[in-house]
Amino acid sequence: MTTETNNVFETVKEAFAPVTDAFKNLQNMEVPEAAREFVKRSANTAKERAADVYAGSEKVTAAIETAVADSVSEAAKISRNIQQAIYQDAEAFFAGIDKLASAKSLNEAVQIQSDLARARGEVFISRAKSTTEYLGKLVANGAKTAQDNFAKVYNKTA
Repeated sequence: MTTETNNVFETVKEAFAPVTDAFKNLQNMEVPEAAREFVKRSANTAKERAADVYAGSEKVTAAIETAVADSVSEAAKISRNIQQAIYQDAEAFFAGIDKLASAKSLNEAVQIQSDLARARGEVFISRAKSTTEYLGKLVANGAKTAQDNFAKVYNKTA
């Protein structure tokens, strides 16, 4: 029975040898330089356009901040932070594409993608922590203002 099992195993192994060889070659297959350059140029163009959009949104936010009262300036500050985060994400995305475009093999591309995913996860955690701290301060300040206003009203009636 062992000999029979070995024969079947060898037959299957031989039958799939071309597929196995092709997969090994695919992992080490080089990406043509022209393709990498095309992706890099496209990513740089998109990155420049994202920078232009970000600059425009900064101008609009600054105009709104100067035109409205202090109570709205907090909303403008939040808007500015969101715009900045979106721009940073776009920059990171295009930088990632640029790095991936420089990969010369599938293995290298997988490693680069793994590193990029890890870095984006760290950024996400950092932003979540900052947002939590910021919202905590807003709630505390709002509660303090409400308490002060309530105390003023209470003292006037008493």
